[in-house]
Amino acid sequence: MKHILYTAIISLLIFSSCKKDNTNEYNSNNKGELSIEFDNIVGGENLALNTGSYTNSSGETYKITTLKYFISNISLGKADGTTYTVPQNDSYFLIEEGNEDADHASIEVPEGEYKTLTFMVGIDSLRNTKDVSERTGALDPAGTANGMYWGWNSGYIFFKIEGTSTASTADGNMFMYHIGGFGGYSSSTINNIKTVTLNLEPGGTPKVHQAKETNIHLMVDIAKLFDNKSHISIKEHAAVMFDAYSTTIADNYATMFRHDHTEN
Repeated sequence: MKHILYTAIISLLIFSSCKKDNTNEYNSNNKGELSIEFDNIVGGENLALNTGSYTNSSGETYKITTLKYFISNISLGKADGTTYTVPQNDSYFLIEEGNEDADHASIEVPEGEYKTLTFMVGIDSLRNTKDVSERTGALDPAGTANGMYWGWNSGYIFFKIEGTSTASTADGNMFMYHIGGFGGYSSSTINNIKTVTLNLEPGGTPKVHQAKETNIHLMVDIAKLFDNKSHISIKEHAAVMFDAYSTTIADNYATMFRHDHTEN
């Protein structure tokens, strides 16, 4: 009797162990929820709209009143070299500081473990030129994207930051950078679309399963907007929109993103 009981216990333990191990298996026919969180900071501080005061390497203090940017064309890479590209219609997001409903991108991806994350900062040229009826949701110029589209230039503002600084000589000490430009129809036209690829392994790889939610937590350091590949002075450039200097700002904001950790 004791032998039968012992055998039954061992069998139960083996079954339980196998059942637990099965949670690590992936079925690429199933999809799970994956969110990508964009946590805006300035250096080592959380970004605080209107109230936070920050200083760039030029010694200029500034406050930020508005921060919005488009993320699009998301794809994820596995260790085996394969890539999953999110369907384009489901791959446009407007990130807005101060709006809890717009601080992340929510997507569905096949079950699996992913090692890299790639996305665009901006909107691709094809979608910029599509009929407005095909630009809905985050891309609706009359809705979510209100204020993020140049009607006069027929294109989206990829990155918008506004604020105040005593270094600015503009009215009310304002500064603003509205950066767009998708390349247009000529190679000589400004193209500020930036592609960012992040290695997720150091901060923990996302392990996506159908039965749970997974979150990739990114830090977005706005300090790098002013100080990275180039040093940007608010005094010298208080307002930048569709001009040649916009490429300098775009080169800097492409470096703002880093993977902090993953919540599986």
